[in-house]
Amino acid sequence: MDGSVSRSITIDRRPSPARPGSANHLVNRWTEAEAIGAERVRAFVLILKTRGCYWADVQGCSMCGYSRDTLGRSASSAELAQQIEEAKGAYRGEPYVKVYTSGSFLDDREVDPESRRALLAAFSGRARRFLFETLPEFVRPEAIEPLKAAFEGELEVALGLESTDPTILRKFVHKGENPEAYLDAGDRVRAIGLRSKAYLLLKPPYLTEKEAVRDVVRSIGSARSHFDAMSVNPVHIQGGTVVEWLYQRRRYRPPWLWSLVDAMRQGAEVRDGRRLVTFPTAGGRPRGPHNCGTCDAAVLGALEEASLSQEFGSLDRLDCACRTRYEREAELEPLGVEA
Repeated sequence: MDGSVSRSITIDRRPSPARPGSANHLVNRWTEAEAIGAERVRAFVLILKTRGCYWADVQGCSMCGYSRDTLGRSASSAELAQQIEEAKGAYRGEPYVKVYTSGSFLDDREVDPESRRALLAAFSGRARRFLFETLPEFVRPEAIEPLKAAFEGELEVALGLESTDPTILRKFVHKGENPEAYLDAGDRVRAIGLRSKAYLLLKPPYLTEKEAVRDVVRSIGSARSHFDAMSVNPVHIQGGTVVEWLYQRRRYRPPWLWSLVDAMRQGAEVRDGRRLVTFPTAGGRPRGPHNCGTCDAAVLGALEEASLSQEFGSLDRLDCACRTRYEREAELEPLGVEA
């Protein structure tokens, strides 16, 4: 793909500025399985309606289509206050709260400092852990210290590292920073006294299945000393992205679940005690990580159980007739044979 196509995709997925009052409601909210240490809990997840990631306006990541759910402008403090009230009304005492903005929670253009503080204060004394995501350039003490004061509990900062290979990060994922920026940010988060979490991407475009597994495992080994937890996120096809452009032209297949199994098995051996999880989006669907269809539910269930328990031995016992096909096609993939 040449640069002009990539730039065109970036422009096309930018939403026009929304009218006033368009951000009075959350993009979405749900609960999901999680764990705090060895204790299994429910997590309350909410996505705020904001302007979204500034990097999506500059270039955007090759697999990320979240900008389509954004405002195209900054949300006002009044709009964010309405969203916070909606979140409070839907909250049922889940110990773990996760907040996403389709960008960076610490970017003042997405969520102003007072709204950030108000959101954390709303869950203080009720939730035990609060997670938010940000780009590394916004990890500064002056942004984080007020949040520590507002929330009586454990704060966790998630960073979309994706890969510790600089070529993959720049040329394939289209990130704006190098891996060191993310690793340094993870160190700063921990130095401030917060938990740090890295998201790692399984099978960015232009990698084969086996290359994707090796990249994730290598990244786990390189990142483990900078983060308390790592989450392996297999690519799923989002609208208006470079990955979708390739997928529609049969130049990209979402990763096999067998690749995710191998990445988790091998990653568990090099994680050095760090928490390692995967909760795939669109698992078992054509536009998400999938196998043959027959074994998908069982494989996804085993991956979730391993993520919650941190016991990965059961992944060795997974099997299906399609495993042979996967191995054969993964060996042929470097020759250009479609999987």
